Formats: sequence, C-alpha cells, structure tokens
Amino acid sequence: MAEPTLSRRIAELAAETDLGRLPADVVASTRLRVLDTLGLALRAQELDSSRAVIGYVADQGGRAEATAIGVAGRVPAALAALVNGTLAHSLDYDDTHLPSVLHPSAGVVPAALAAAEAVGASGAELVAAVAVGIETCVRIGMAGYDKESGNSTFFEHGQHATSICGALGGAVAAGMLHRLDADGIQSSLGVAASMASGIIEANRTGGTVKRLHCGWAAHSAVTAADLTRRGLTGPPTALEGRFGFFQAFLHGTFDAGQVTDRLGEQWAVPGIFFKPYPANHFTHTTIDAAAELRRRGVRPEDVESIEVGVPGPVIRTIGEPIEVKRAPRTGYQAQFSAPYAVTVGLLGGGGLGAALEDYTDELAADPLRRELMAKVSVVADPRCDAIFPHQFPAVLTARLSGGRTETVEVLANRGGDQRPLTDEEVGRKFADNAGAALPAGEAERLRRAVLALDTLADVRALLHP
Repeated sequence: MAEPTLSRRIAELAAETDLGRLPADVVASTRLRVLDTLGLALRAQELDSSRAVIGYVADQGGRAEATAIGVAGRVPAALAALVNGTLAHSLDYDDTHLPSVLHPSAGVVPAALAAAEAVGASGAELVAAVAVGIETCVRIGMAGYDKESGNSTFFEHGQHATSICGALGGAVAAGMLHRLDADGIQSSLGVAASMASGIIEANRTGGTVKRLHCGWAAHSAVTAADLTRRGLTGPPTALEGRFGFFQAFLHGTFDAGQVTDRLGEQWAVPGIFFKPYPANHFTHTTIDAAAELRRRGVRPEDVESIEVGVPGPVIRTIGEPIEVKRAPRTGYQAQFSAPYAVTVGLLGGGGLGAALEDYTDELAADPLRRELMAKVSVVADPRCDAIFPHQFPAVLTARLSGGRTETVEVLANRGGDQRPLTDEEVGRKFADNAGAALPAGEAERLRRAVLALDTLADVRALLHP
C-alpha cells in the first residue's frame, strides 16, 4: 500500500479529531486565541483599510450566513472571513509562532468562525477545527523553515507565509466544520493550495495591503471548503507533488517531517506567542529594554545615542532603510520601526506596556520622538543571532550625557514560552480592544461566552446573542 500523502495525513487527523481528543491545554489555549482574535478584529474597525474592506463587502449582498464585523446583518461566509481576517491582522497585534514567524490565528480563526456560523456548528466543533487548522498552518510553515540559515524560506522568496499557510490551515478548519470526511478535507486543502498568496514588500516600503492578507487567506479557505462540498476536488499530492505547493513556493526544498512527525500527539497551539504590544513582533524586546532604561532613571534628554542590537535577519524589517525607520510618516510605519520602539519604551506606553494609542500619525511626527529616533542605530548582534528565531532578542546600549553607558539585554519575548502572559493579561488585552468598539456589558458578555466556547450549542449566538 502506498504511503499516505502529506495532505492525506493532515486530513485524516482532521477527520478523526473532536473536542474530546484534544489535550486540555490545547482547548484552553484555543479559547484564548479566539478571544484575542475577536478583540483585535473589533478594535481594527476604525482603520481606513478596514473601512475599505468593510465597505466592499457591504456592497456585495448575498446570502446571510455569517457575521462580518462592521457590516450590518450577516453576509456570505467567505466575505465574512475576508472582513474578519483582514481586521484581525491589521493592528500587528496578533499571535506569532516561532521559529516559523507565522501569525496563525488571524487567518484560521476568522475562516473557522465564518464556516461555523454558516452551518450552525457547536462551540466544541469550532474549538476542534481552530486547533487543527492552526496545527496545519504551523506545520506547513515549519516545513519551509531553514534550520541552517535560521530563517523562513518563504520570507527569503518575498512571500508572506502567514497568508499562504493560513489559507491551507483555514481550509482544513472550514472543511471540518462543513463535516467533510477525510477525502473532502484533503480536497479542501488541495483546492486552497491553488488560492494561497501574499507578498511582503509592504513591510519594507509601505502600503497597507499586508493587512488584507489574513482576510484573503480566510476567504480562500472558506471558499475552498464550500467548493469542495459541492464536488470540486484537489490533487492528493497538493503539497509535495512535482508541481505542488512546496515546489511552487519553496522551489522543492522542504522538510516533510515537520508536517508529519508526532502529528496528533504534539500540538503547536499552547506554545504560540501572544503579542503584548501592537507592533511588529521584532520590536517588542526593544520596547522592553527601553522601558528598563526608563525604570533606571534614564530620560530622553540624557540620551546621546542608543544602539539597538538585534538578530541580523530582522534589520531589514525594523531597521532599514534607517532614514525611514527614524522618521516614520504614519503610526503604521512606526509599528515596524526599532527607533520608534525605543521611544515607546523610554517615554512609557499604555495597556500592557505599549498600546494602540502609542502608534498614531501624530506621535510618529512628534518632534521629541523624532529627535530621539534620530539618535538610534540598529545593528546585528551575535548574541541575538544565536537565539533567533526562537526568540526576537534585543540588546540596547545607551550612551548618556556625562559619559555614562547603560546596557540592557532582553533575550526572550514577553508573551512567549519563557515570559508568558497570564490569562488575566490576555483578558485585559481583549477588554482594551473590544471595549473600544462595544458597550462594556457586551464586551464582557462576549468574553464570558468565548471562555465557555466549547459548551456553546450554536456559535451563531456568539456574535448575535
């Protein structure tokens, strides 16, 4: 008998997994990821890019199947996934898996939620589908992780792995919620492989299209599962085939073991990093290090220069072009700037240490922050290189007036396995985000409902009680 293909292995896991087969820590973590994702999507409605997608979907019409945040009534499930996925990724506040550097929940959760609403699935079904979808997304992403270089091959090719792998993970989740068998889920993944896309040039030179990527992944996922249940089929060797996914995106260089090893036994979900701050994840330890300088009594006027040492591969995202990173034109550009991260930490931020209110167009242009950013350089640090990409460390060296020097090392990310957020901190993050978009009572109702998600008989009551 022929060895099962990679997509078959994933499909069989998906077809046989229900809530009772998931470890307790996977269930608990999955609930928190649904909570986090919904809070982010609710908060992101205020962005111009969000309004563009919300307006687009509101104009489309169609069957009332699922909730699109910001759109009155229900809309077709794929369009709901488009809106919610876009919003979930738009604040650069969504969770991160390392070392793949994927943001799995922002694509998978909106796809699963839309499919679940469309079919009237239970909360238990939704939790199982999200867990398997995230697992699929991460494992496919890790197949493209190059251990030798310590970097993702997807990124080296200019591809946004989050969007690309998220489409496949979301398709598996949506297939489960449509109650497809292993053949159907395998086809759903195979169809989505022809829809996966996303390039990351916007990270480097601007543009808001990256915010769309998780929405497009979720839209592709829901569409793939819906087409599959109607009879469309995908190739059984969609991943490893001669003209398959890994050949197309990774030029045929991939680690199949990352997809199959201990599949169904070892789960990625509990180890995925929550983001405490609404900025590119590479900047977080810089915020923490600068905050430590502040706690030591360093004031902006004391600073003559600050050198931010980071892993070499992240410099192109948060340190180049240095002229742009020292003078971001918008709050969005500031989210990808190590010099701006120094200002947030040194001046003090809101929320858990940095809040959305700290990343505005006005603050990006603030003369005090501009003056401070002009004194910041970003360099590769060998200590950080040795740790990356399992963490995104930073070493700050501040040269101060009077000849004094202060050095701060932050070698592990807050929100990750070494410095995890508590459930209460994740809840506070949700309250800050959802509370800005919903009445206080409704935000609290939603929080309680999500934390009891696996007991919910019909997920349509989640967003429309």
